[in-house]
Amino acid sequence: MSGFPKDAMRMLKETSRTFYIPITFLQKELKYSVASAYLVFRAIDEIEDHEEIDNDAKYTILMQVGDLFKRPFNNEEYLRILGPTKEQLPEVSLRLEEWLQACPKDALPIVTNAAYEMACGMAKWAKANWNIRTREDLDDYTYYVAGLVGVMLSDLWELYGEEKTDRDLAIGYGRGLQAVNILRNQKEDLDERGVSFVPEGWNRAELFKYAEENLAKADQYMKSLNKRSIILFCRLPLALAHKTLKALKEGREKMSRAEVEQTVEEVQTN
Repeated sequence: MSGFPKDAMRMLKETSRTFYIPITFLQKELKYSVASAYLVFRAIDEIEDHEEIDNDAKYTILMQVGDLFKRPFNNEEYLRILGPTKEQLPEVSLRLEEWLQACPKDALPIVTNAAYEMACGMAKWAKANWNIRTREDLDDYTYYVAGLVGVMLSDLWELYGEEKTDRDLAIGYGRGLQAVNILRNQKEDLDERGVSFVPEGWNRAELFKYAEENLAKADQYMKSLNKRSIILFCRLPLALAHKTLKALKEGREKMSRAEVEQTVEEVQTN
């Protein structure tokens, strides 16, 4: 693979502070695969999250984009599917083809399979207006937006890092991070999007318990890892999630910038 596009790393840095740093800890093929995958997922996520695109349109677009991942990617077809929504979407979504092209060939089927599953799952939940009623619903939603990322990463660890991990714990890792995000953005999601990811009858304490149960699986997942670069990659988002949860319990909205920087330091020196 001749050089990973610098622009892809720039875009990654712009779109994710949480994952940019850990991705730089990884070795070459893994770094490129995970960076590409992150940008592909972000491209889809921006469609699902968009405040000005209605749910039926999101469903149609995401289902059709999902189908594109099942075959060699056709950019003209992709832009046709986006249609007029192109004007509303950010650069990371419009350049989806480039992120796929940047992905190492061995890893591409792993990434596109996960992207297909994510697009279809997000389509389903957009159509349902993210109406989460039960714990099963919450598990289903958090699987599509985060748990399956854990599974995909585990597949990549196995492909390039000779690291075999437990699928259930990998899903717990992704779900735990997502549950913390849901807690952090609960008010904003309701005020700005009119959406609540909290099952009916649950209070905030139950949501905290859900996050803690999944973060406990993530902690177990960490213990099964052996390769230092992969451990470093997984350690930072998890440390940030644990500390964000603590801050939220103390009634703060999020961690301070200084706490984030200190956590980044700690993760690299331990």
